[in-house]
Amino acid sequence: MKKYNNAEFSKKDVGNTVTVYGWVNKRRDMGGVIFVDLRDRSGILQIVFNRGFLKQEFKEAEALKNEYCIKVTGEIILRDPEMVNPKIATGEIELMVSDLEVLSECRELPFNVYDDDTDVNETVALKYRYLDLRRDKLKNNIILRHNIITKAREYLNKEGFLEIETPILCKSTPEGARDYLVPSRINKGSFYALPQSPQIFKQILMVSGFEKYYQIARCFRDEDLRSDRQPEFTQIDLEMSFAEKEDVFNVTEGMIKYIVKSIKGIDLPDFPRMTYQEAMDRFGSDKPDTRFALELLDLTEILKDTSMNVFRKNIEAGGIAKCLIVKNNGDKYSRTDVEHLTDFVKIYGAKGLAWLKYDNDTFNGVIAKNLEDEKLEWIKKTYNVTNNDLILIVADKPKIVYAALGALRAKIGRELNLIDENKLNFLWITDFPFFEYSETEKRWKAQHNPFTMVKDITTIDDPKNCLSRSYDLVVNGYELASGGVRNHNYKYLQKVLKALGISDEEANLRFGFMLEAFQYGVPPHAGIAPGVERLVMILAGTNDIKDVLAFPKTQTAQDLMDGAPDVVSKKQLKELGIKIDIAKDDENE
Repeated sequence: MKKYNNAEFSKKDVGNTVTVYGWVNKRRDMGGVIFVDLRDRSGILQIVFNRGFLKQEFKEAEALKNEYCIKVTGEIILRDPEMVNPKIATGEIELMVSDLEVLSECRELPFNVYDDDTDVNETVALKYRYLDLRRDKLKNNIILRHNIITKAREYLNKEGFLEIETPILCKSTPEGARDYLVPSRINKGSFYALPQSPQIFKQILMVSGFEKYYQIARCFRDEDLRSDRQPEFTQIDLEMSFAEKEDVFNVTEGMIKYIVKSIKGIDLPDFPRMTYQEAMDRFGSDKPDTRFALELLDLTEILKDTSMNVFRKNIEAGGIAKCLIVKNNGDKYSRTDVEHLTDFVKIYGAKGLAWLKYDNDTFNGVIAKNLEDEKLEWIKKTYNVTNNDLILIVADKPKIVYAALGALRAKIGRELNLIDENKLNFLWITDFPFFEYSETEKRWKAQHNPFTMVKDITTIDDPKNCLSRSYDLVVNGYELASGGVRNHNYKYLQKVLKALGISDEEANLRFGFMLEAFQYGVPPHAGIAPGVERLVMILAGTNDIKDVLAFPKTQTAQDLMDGAPDVVSKKQLKELGIKIDIAKDDENE
């Protein structure tokens, strides 16, 4: 096993003879003298091949190419003062090689490994992930991930939590996304599911009396992917007995502060709190990015009796009208630019985007001629509209207005560089609706999960106004963690399941073992589950989850390196009692 890390040598090691290992990162042949940047996980050490010192034929050093894996022995010496490199930790010294052994050669590379700035096609990078991981950016992200998990364990162990593993092969209990199913060879026709989260098991651990549990838990969800989502991911899963919301907040906030201080050297302030409804009203999102001030402003009351049908009719139908006022940047958006913004909000269901510009102490724009003067004046005075302001308005169902303007707010924030990328703005979101209406299923469903405690059990039959004791931890526009105070009261739980339209038979089929466990003295308990990948993303300064995973999947859930998912042999299928019947596109098939 190698004894030294290449990047840890310094002037104090001058005169020592050492053996080091690594990859040829860069090679410079000066004619009779060859300089090589030898890279290992720790970093770079410059090694020197000189005809007068090398025991082997010099042609062996001349034959070295990038990414050859080599072993060298030599003496640590001081660099020539004019050759000192302050950009690397070992920049004052180098190793004069006396002995060289080529451990393995490298074929022609598909891309430059040594240059992080090289723009590599993502398909190529994922196919050759083992090479991409040699690049500093990804290597450092993987090391950062390890350090974050280490600090999380340190903190939770100190707080008296026990790390307990829960099953990977478990019963399918649909939670929201589709389950990944695993067929059973021994019990043909039956299937395991990979866990979407350890939710049920960690609650049963509370029933079992373990009181404080955590797990660095692998989770699996068969859902559409995006830049911050993968089919398999990791949570720092927490649950605690005899605990309320404040206990969860204190533990989670303490852990995050400890991690950020240890990793980044930053002392975070206490995390502010905001209700779900306030977040939606102000930012159009339940995971708002609070690093910039552009907020949604309400126009519902002033526009409810306007002569403009586009506003009045939407409000009369139960909708709302809200706007964004882009201060002192109206000149940045031409009519064509606003048309592009209109196309953007249509992605989120908005029928259009009304707009006004205020210039030379006058409102301009399509609706300026049709909107009553007193309403324009109200908007100006109420929201302090000044020259070069741009006003963007959407009127529709609340869900559509929030989604459209919330996304537009984030887009404009990025376009105008309003976001301070150096900030870490953590925020607790509380008082979520317990129910949400599914347009596809035409019924009310639990927004988080049915085992969350209702804030007021008397509202259980009023789905529009029923709130849950759930909460999210948000940072810089990402949902970092979701959790809640659990419903440990069996009678209340029965009422919730009934309100969700889940019959006793269906409940017993889906999670009967948990319902039975809940009749044997259940302690009050609560928990949360911060996402590891999203925390690493934030601290690494990237917005692509693939950058913080060793072996990620593509947007179509494929692993381009090993070819998963793939077909399996007929023999394997026969052992499992499975016959494949893939539906054809042809209607006659």
